[in-house]
Amino acid sequence: MRSLEAQWAEFHAQNPGFYVLFCRFAFEALRAGRRRLSANMIFERIRWETAVSREEEDYKANNNYRAYYARFFMADQARPGVFETRALSSPPASMVEEN
Repeated sequence: MRSLEAQWAEFHAQNPGFYVLFCRFAFEALRAGRRRLSANMIFERIRWETAVSREEEDYKANNNYRAYYARFFMADQARPGVFETRALSSPPASMVEEN
C-alpha cells in the first residue's frame, strides 16, 4: 500500500492546476489581511469555484492532502507559519525504510 504522502505527490504531479488555485486563494486571503490560513478553507473554496465555474477543472482532492499542501505552500512560497501544522499521522516517505 502506498503512503499517503506518495498518493499526494501523485495527485500533485497529475493536477498542477490544483496547486495554482491553492496559491491563488491563499495569497488572496493574505492580501486581505489574514495572518493565519486554513488549508480546509482553501480546499473548500477550490471545490466551490471548480463546481460553479465551467472554466476550471473539477478536482477530486482527498481531504487528507490538506496537510501536505499546507506544508508544501509554506516551503515553496517561503511563508513559514502561515498554516498551523501538527505531527503527521504517517511519517514522511523519506523516513520510511524501503524493504
